[in-house]
Parts: sequence; C-alpha cells; structure tokens
Amino acid sequence: MTSTSVRVRASSGSSHAPDPVEAGTAATREALDGLGGEPPAMIIVYATVRYDLPVLISAIRAVTGDTPLVGESSAGHMAGGDLTPPGTGVAVLAMTAGPYAFGIAVAENLAADGIDAGRHLARTARGAVPRHTAYATMMVFVDGLADAQQDLITGLHQVTGAAVPVIGGAAGDDRALERTYVFHDDRVLTDAAVGVWIGADHPLPVTVGHGWHPIGLPLLVTKTDGLVVDEIGGRPARAVFEENIRRGNTNDLDRIRPGGYYSTHAFGLIEPDGTHLIRGVFMTDELIHTFSPLPAYSAIQIMGCNREDLLVMSRRVAEDALRGRDASLLLVFSCIARLDILGDQGAEEADLLQAAAGAVPVFGVYTYGEFARTSSVAGYHNATVAAVAL
Repeated sequence: MTSTSVRVRASSGSSHAPDPVEAGTAATREALDGLGGEPPAMIIVYATVRYDLPVLISAIRAVTGDTPLVGESSAGHMAGGDLTPPGTGVAVLAMTAGPYAFGIAVAENLAADGIDAGRHLARTARGAVPRHTAYATMMVFVDGLADAQQDLITGLHQVTGAAVPVIGGAAGDDRALERTYVFHDDRVLTDAAVGVWIGADHPLPVTVGHGWHPIGLPLLVTKTDGLVVDEIGGRPARAVFEENIRRGNTNDLDRIRPGGYYSTHAFGLIEPDGTHLIRGVFMTDELIHTFSPLPAYSAIQIMGCNREDLLVMSRRVAEDALRGRDASLLLVFSCIARLDILGDQGAEEADLLQAAAGAVPVFGVYTYGEFARTSSVAGYHNATVAAVAL
C-alpha cells in the first residue's frame, strides 16, 4: 500500500515465502516499487523468527543497499489492513524522509544496565540527526525478553525530558518466549535496543490506549522481588488476584495462555491522573510475575477486558493520532495479548486501524510490550496499542 503525500512517501511489501532470501527480496522490491523511483531514507522490517534472520536481513540489504534499516522480530504484523499472524512472513516498509530528520542508534548489553543503555541510545540517536529541529519523537525497538524494559525508558526519559514522546515495541518470537531480536542495518541483535530519533518542525504526538476496565477497589502492592509480586495489601498476591478475577465476566474467553500468561486479566498501575497503565500477569507455581517490575508500594487495580472494548480503543487511537494532521503514514505498535484475546476476531484490529486511517497506510507490529511515554510516569505497557502519524 502506497502513500503519495508530499510529507512522506511510504510503501510496504510483504511475503509469506518460506525461504528467507525469496521472502526478503520479494517484500523489499514490492516496497521500493511503491516509491516510484524515489530513494528511501529508512527501511523498517518486521519478521517471524522462523526465518534465518541474518540471511533474511542480508537479502533485504542486497536490494536496499546502505539505506538505514531498523526493526525487530515479531509476534505478527500488519500492513494496509492485512494481518500476518504469528509464525509466518516478513513485512518491509520503505519511506522517504519528507520533512523529517532521522537519527539512528543501537544500545547493547541491556542486562548490564538498562538505564545507562537508554541514556546512550537517546544521546547517540539525537547526535546522529543531520540537522536541528524544533521537535522530536523517539521510536524504540527492543529485545522483548530483556528485563530492563522500564529501565530503558527511564534512561531515555533522563535525556529526552518530557518534551520528547517515546513510542515503540518489544520484539516477539511468535509466542515461544525463547529469544527475540532487533535489527540494525546488517546486524541481528539480542539483549539490545535500536532507537530512531525523528526530528520534526512540528509536534509529533504519540497516542495510546488499551480498553481495559478495573475490577474491584484500588489495592496497594506491599512486597515485590524483581518481577515477582509477593504481597498485595499485606496478603499473598495470588490469593488477592484470584479473588478479584472471579468478579470479572470473561468466562467466554481463553483466560490462561501457554506459560501461565493471563490473557484476560492484568494489573492496572494507577497513574497520577487516575488512568491505568496495563502490566501483564503470568504464573509460575504459586507465584505471580509481571513483565516489568512494579514500583514499590504502587497503587493498582485488577483489570479485565472484552473484545469489543479493545477494538473500539484501537480505532480511537488511530483516529486521535491522525486528527488534524496531514499525515501520510501511521506506525502502530499493538500487543500480542490483544491478538490472543480477540481470537477469531484478531484480523479485525488491523482492518479497523486501516479503516480509521482512511487513505493513510498503516504499518504495525504485534509486540511483547509497548513503549508509549507521553505524560505517564512509567511508559512501558502491556496489552496496549500505541500509534504515531508521520
């Protein structure tokens, strides 16, 4: 699907071919053909881990040459309203710069110090921008199984401050939860993050929403150990969690996914303005875990959801991102948990996003966590959808 806007020219291509060279070559040529001969300024790639990823990226670079390339392994992706489910395919976006200035950087060894990695990523990406701009937004791709998700965005925020929104997603591996990857030019990396500083002469707001609703009263997390939530309100966390989810009306949904992940219930971290930031929950033995540590003594509510509310929110996020904008591309990051909850309605999210965008092409990825820091305290989300329009 191609955009001819004077702002940015963007075109995507995709392939489901099982051979990585065939798939990468076909998807990339389709994307470049849509630019009408204009040279791309950046390539974004989303792909299943079932490919030999170094071979795939090499095939893509054989077509694009030295054009900067970013992206990540996915848990499904979307382009132009079409959903590619987990376990198959590659999608390539080729885009011109238009009025924007891109600076790209990579940070490795997230496990050593996520905050420092975030600071390095922001400083290096900002320093790589070829010209000064009045505004900016930071886009991030990160190893989806790294424990340092919130630390990374904290480090980013220490450099960018409140004036620079952050958007992005944590890489997936088709629900296997074994190993995820990010892409930077010729390299396929794990325990790493790739950042794109998008400089602009006007604000580039990030929109975000989830569609979840609270069940029961606010609660206080009173004991944690890293990703493990031990106590809520001075009581065993699992007992409190199970008491609350029995109040939810989600018995028609597949509640527990492989690995103990609760698809229909989560923690809602209560923000200062009263909204909720979603953090996913999974079980091992008798312990409750989250995908990123909850702050000590944080106020939470147990959250539930239904399919209709998730889809309504997806459309609203797209509409809000494009409202009042002369945009030519909508970049979307949605969570694999949403796709799991939607079940046989999964393709509807991609379709709704494109319908809301109208003639503006949508290019998106299903992730293991979403980055969307606007006015929120934390900025790392689960089971959420985020978007930015260029």
